[in-house]
Amino acid sequence: MGAGRDPGGDIHPEYLALIEELRRSAPSNVKIEISGDTVIMQRPPSAIHERNLSVVRRQFEAHAPVGYLPTGNMDLSSPQVAKLRNPDLTYLPEDALVTTENQVPAELALIAVEIVSPSNPENDWVGKLRDYPLMQIPLYLLVDAARKSVTLFREPEAGRYRMREDADFGEEVHIPEPFGFVLDTSVLLPY
Repeated sequence: MGAGRDPGGDIHPEYLALIEELRRSAPSNVKIEISGDTVIMQRPPSAIHERNLSVVRRQFEAHAPVGYLPTGNMDLSSPQVAKLRNPDLTYLPEDALVTTENQVPAELALIAVEIVSPSNPENDWVGKLRDYPLMQIPLYLLVDAARKSVTLFREPEAGRYRMREDADFGEEVHIPEPFGFVLDTSVLLPY
């Protein structure tokens, strides 16, 4: 049993209280996440990061399923595997967002989109690639401006994604249903 879990395997309430205290004392633009016993704090993103996120989000919004809303500032919680992650972009059911809570169950998310942080790429390429399939998030889209690549992971099974599609900036990435479109990566900027 890890330090962040109670005997039932859930994220320990005292651990969550510590995270909330960190959030209150940290600058408002610092992202804080939990992966097992590890707390991850990230500095604010660059302008290129935000631009790439915006052009990806615009494409997803044109194909989002009815009844789902985009969010880029919502904690996805998966207490059964002691995970609390905050993707750059996700789509959640509208009714899941009718709450004063700052987290929703991760299994409600249709996708997690991350723009890889140049200061901590391991968080996206290793930590989140480990956590998102455990959290039962069906799609994980990773935009890496340093590598000039986009990778789509899908079909979580037994704690990992079974399928992977890689593309360089300028190549197509096929986003499956419920979105069902081809992502234009030619509009993305490298670092």
